[in-house]
Amino acid sequence: MTIPAADYIRAIAPYQPGMPISELARRYGLDESSIVKLASNENPFGMPEGARAAAIACLAEGARYPDGNGFDLKQALSAVFDVPPDWITLGNGSNDILEIAARALLHPGVSAVYSAHAFAVYPLATQASGARSIVVPARRYGHDLDAMAAAIAPDTRVVFIANPNNPTGTFVPAGRIEAFLDRVPKDVVVVLDEAYNEYLDEADRFDSTRWLAGRPNLLVSRTFSKAYGLASLRVGYGLAQPELTDLLNRVRQPFNVSTPALVAAEAALADRDFVARARANNRSELDRLEGEFRTMGIEFLPSFGNFSLLRVGDAAAVYEGLLRAGVIVRPVAGYGLPEWLRVSVGLPAENDRFLAALRPLVGR
Repeated sequence: MTIPAADYIRAIAPYQPGMPISELARRYGLDESSIVKLASNENPFGMPEGARAAAIACLAEGARYPDGNGFDLKQALSAVFDVPPDWITLGNGSNDILEIAARALLHPGVSAVYSAHAFAVYPLATQASGARSIVVPARRYGHDLDAMAAAIAPDTRVVFIANPNNPTGTFVPAGRIEAFLDRVPKDVVVVLDEAYNEYLDEADRFDSTRWLAGRPNLLVSRTFSKAYGLASLRVGYGLAQPELTDLLNRVRQPFNVSTPALVAAEAALADRDFVARARANNRSELDRLEGEFRTMGIEFLPSFGNFSLLRVGDAAAVYEGLLRAGVIVRPVAGYGLPEWLRVSVGLPAENDRFLAALRPLVGR
């Protein structure tokens, strides 16, 4: 039997996540405790203790549906970002926000614009909606905003921008983003994906939420999966004016964020010391990794996220060699970068394991 399905659905290549520790342990008979996973840009500090305690405490009410409106978390986000609660959409991770936006705004006969080497969910969400993808060549592995503005077509409904970008780690300063927003037609929604915003150094950080009041076509997307350490709980959020959030909520699944995720995110949002420690470790260890890459003669892209992209030549062979040494990183051939690997920034001991396994594989 052939199950009927649209051609654009059959053409989708499913998203490939980073390899789980348990899978590598099974593959090579390794002890899970000996494996270092630096593949998925997770926070090496784990969850904040307050978030963990809040999630565990709420399990006593596990038979009850979550608050489908996420009232308490929206109130907390509203206070932090100084926007009304009805400007906030909650998602099952920020991936959910991206896919909700695509579902609400894209359909066959329209297009979305995004950069080459940008986050894999943009083409997946666009293709799943039946819309046309306009992929703009990257400039120095990052977003070429002038070319992206020029690529906007009469049928374009969405532009996706990742800042910082995954997997390349590139970053576009505030002035260039704002100038781009001024050029975008008012009926085209710009999704500004800031999943790694909290890792930016103070000199690079800017408040994109202040642009929302004057731009009803802007959606800022963020997550609790990275700096806040809640990747497994899946909670993210989008900030936009009510006309846009109303559209998003029309296609958002009911109860798309669980109660443990809601209460953990609220607790994590208040734990500024945890995020500050994560940022400090990331900066010092990223600097150390980049210094080691220079010593080994490995090309890499300066990163503004919690990962580094390095060019190793035969990336498939190096990736396999690292797996056999019990270190999981991320191949990025699917992003059009077949000679590169992405490695997340871990704790010092984890990064030591990675560097020790990498040296003999690159022969330098």
